[in-house]
Amino acid sequence: MPLLRLETSAALPEDKRKALLASLSTAVAEIIGKPGQYVMVAASQAAMVMSGKAGDAAFVDIRSIGGLNDDVNRKLSQQVCKLVNDSLGISPDRVYLNFTDVEDSNWGWNGSTFG
Repeated sequence: MPLLRLETSAALPEDKRKALLASLSTAVAEIIGKPGQYVMVAASQAAMVMSGKAGDAAFVDIRSIGGLNDDVNRKLSQQVCKLVNDSLGISPDRVYLNFTDVEDSNWGWNGSTFG
């Protein structure tokens, strides 16, 4: 049920994308404390301008039914920024993250909802 969606202006070659998706999935499961089987990670390339400047940047949207709080969000921000920097060379000051705690009745799966 956790979802991490990464949009970036950086090139996403297949080998880097696969490795980054796997690393992000593991980080989300471990830091939020949810089973890995429920974690979804998606990545796509997008045109971006940040701080009025072109250049590599990223937006990361993280949603979960529970598990998000100040401490968890800080840890996720730190780890996700590190993984994005290590994999794509994007400086952490060029990464925005958004955290959303979703009600279980507002998250569908397998023909139903979690609520």
